[in-house]
Amino acid sequence: MSNKPPKKGDLNKSWMAPRRDRKRGIAPEYHLIVAEGKETEPNYFEGLKNQINSKYPGRISMKIIGAGKNTKGLLKYAQSVASSSVNEFRHIWIVFDKDDFPTKDFDETCSECEKLSNENENTTYHALWSNQCIEYWFLLHYIYLETPLNRKDYFSKLSRYMKRKYEKNQADVYTLLNPNLHTAIENAKKIARRYADANPSECDPCTKVYEIFDMLKIYL
Repeated sequence: MSNKPPKKGDLNKSWMAPRRDRKRGIAPEYHLIVAEGKETEPNYFEGLKNQINSKYPGRISMKIIGAGKNTKGLLKYAQSVASSSVNEFRHIWIVFDKDDFPTKDFDETCSECEKLSNENENTTYHALWSNQCIEYWFLLHYIYLETPLNRKDYFSKLSRYMKRKYEKNQADVYTLLNPNLHTAIENAKKIARRYADANPSECDPCTKVYEIFDMLKIYL
């Protein structure tokens, strides 16, 4: 490389700037979302991922998996995915419903996520459970509801408020619900406060899905 001083006309050119002054790329924060369902939940969270990436590309990296497993099996699967990944996930979100699964398994999965978070310095496990189903979280985008319903009743109510037939696995569910996201978060928080000291299986209806949106709201 030549030791000659740079020409005066070149001093202000970008390629002459010292390396230490160049902006360094910021490594993304890695999130793993592992859902019980294979389509409804993954479709929904893909909407969240796309919204963040459109505004803040490269800041949040989300890997979304519809595992087709439930409660304890879902958590074990998430741990397996995380341990085999080349990237260290900062947050691992386990998305599952109460449905008809055993109460013991449902509650223990939630407590196990908390235990794993305490044991891991760099990774937090989040149990994004819904009792009874994720459609309750969807419905909170429109109304505050503290009365337990049959799971199928959520479908008819959603159809009424969406002004179209609600169906499982529809690809545009996030887009449809997103304008009312703030309402859903506030409704879900209010409901959760009613069950402050109860086991998750005793909280009907209730959902913790709002927690991922509460954490990532600065990107929304």
